[in-house]
Amino acid sequence: MKNQSIANLFRRMGQLLEVKGEIVFKIRAYQKAAENIENLAEDIETLKKEDRLSDIPGIGQALKDKIIEFCETGNVKAYQELTQEIPESILDVMDIPTVGPKKAKLFYDEFGVKNVPDLVSVIQSGKLKGHAGIKEKTIQNILDGIKIVKEGQERMNLGKATKIADQFIQALKKLREVKQISTAGSLRRGKETIGDIDILVATADPKKVTDTFIHLPGVKTVQAHGDTKASILNEDNVQVDLRIVEENDFGAALLYFTGSKNFNVKIRQIAIDKKMKVNEYGVFKITESKKGNEPVETLIASQTEKECLAALDLPFIEPELREDMGEAEVFSGKKLPSLITLQDIKGDLHMHSTYSDGKNTMAEMAEAAMARGYEYVAISDHSPRLRVAGGVFVEDLKKKKKEIESLNKTYKNFKILFGTEVEIDMNGDLDYNTDTLKEFDIVIAAIHSGFEQDEKNLTQRLLKVIQHKYVHVIAHPTGVHIGKREPYTFDFKKICQAARDYRVYLEINAFPVRLDLNSANVYFARGQQVKFSINTDSHNVEHLDYMKHGISIARRGWLTKKDVINTLSVGELLKVLKK
Repeated sequence: MKNQSIANLFRRMGQLLEVKGEIVFKIRAYQKAAENIENLAEDIETLKKEDRLSDIPGIGQALKDKIIEFCETGNVKAYQELTQEIPESILDVMDIPTVGPKKAKLFYDEFGVKNVPDLVSVIQSGKLKGHAGIKEKTIQNILDGIKIVKEGQERMNLGKATKIADQFIQALKKLREVKQISTAGSLRRGKETIGDIDILVATADPKKVTDTFIHLPGVKTVQAHGDTKASILNEDNVQVDLRIVEENDFGAALLYFTGSKNFNVKIRQIAIDKKMKVNEYGVFKITESKKGNEPVETLIASQTEKECLAALDLPFIEPELREDMGEAEVFSGKKLPSLITLQDIKGDLHMHSTYSDGKNTMAEMAEAAMARGYEYVAISDHSPRLRVAGGVFVEDLKKKKKEIESLNKTYKNFKILFGTEVEIDMNGDLDYNTDTLKEFDIVIAAIHSGFEQDEKNLTQRLLKVIQHKYVHVIAHPTGVHIGKREPYTFDFKKICQAARDYRVYLEINAFPVRLDLNSANVYFARGQQVKFSINTDSHNVEHLDYMKHGISIARRGWLTKKDVINTLSVGELLKVLKK
């Protein structure tokens, strides 16, 4: 599907036109078109063939012609002409947190900044100091933003990595020569950010599999190609490594290549203590030769991870637990917890509809949730203060509640809850008053501004909200935006203790660019007896699939279903929400 490529192209065109100083409605036309194409359920090439491109909202004749041109040639002449006027690399400058189109235009017009290195050079020269509207703090924020973007380019979020890996795995699974296949490395361990993607395959025909792999759609460059290993860069310059093993060795290889490095060191030491050896080929018993020759190695396990770990007198250790967090508990000999699974989730408590900035109606969101086997959802649209998200004004809440009640009468064994994502202001006050808040089934409170406040003020803002009678959940608690914004600073221990004492749940936001709380936060909060809510923060029906990323984070934080509120039935949930 070329939907995403065309959406990205139109978005870039809108950004470049903004730097150029084009009229606002033209800029917005490209931005809106990008949004609508991105959210299409159909392949845009199918719409082209059936002459239905005009059915896409916001697509007039000019944009329709550009879509056709891209589908047929892979390029758009107007975009190439635009990049002759405004260098494409200026988009990298705009992507830096706190810069945006206005500052990018200023830097381009005043200092000739065409790319990030140009901007760094201008900052180092001192030319920005003293310029109207540019303060010392502004310059420092830009430098911090450059660092964040650089780190984001080096590592992708879990959602992006999963999507890329799935594309390759689904294609390779079609080969009858592929007997077993799995991701490995940090992706299999569910880390929030991933460097390279590792895929492990068991086959008796390595050449067929590696030859197929390097010629799959999406392969841009072949980095290496041998019988047991191949490495490629995809169209986004993400490295994907394929390793080939024999079927009998698959379990040992999967254990070894999943890692982590420290986990492997630990099990190797355990093996040594037992006069054994463990590597990617299996677990071996070492016996001294009676004739004084080299010790004899006897293979005792290799086919499955469970078998290999059992040979070392260890229980099966879930991939997400093979980290430094909780290492002492992992190897203590005690029974490990039964970690939460996707099947344990009964509903999603944080999603948006067309009442605020969602792309689908409440009915469409509910139907998508039912298709995933959920018993309930909470439609938690934004409150008015977040104007950019089209927050719901008080006078429209009655209409929304009435619509929910009407929809619920049509559903069997499913319920929509009346929710809100209410804005926390700079003083820790909420956007709706108490009389309004008590009408909701669930209140999710969130910070979307004022990240620059100091630790004391941010802590007080959150504490004040947690103590509010009608607040149930704190959304994306640390405010992190992977690759764009670092977490804001507050006393996390105090917040955890307050959340526990006031029975407020901390959210694990499963949206790939958030993954907030992260697994380290979750592990710490669990130790403080905090309970959680895992939500997708969906803005369209497809985002509901992000729940699996939240589950990965929860598992890495050692959570069981008892730690998570949305594993409850709807009746149980409504009881515990009555604080």
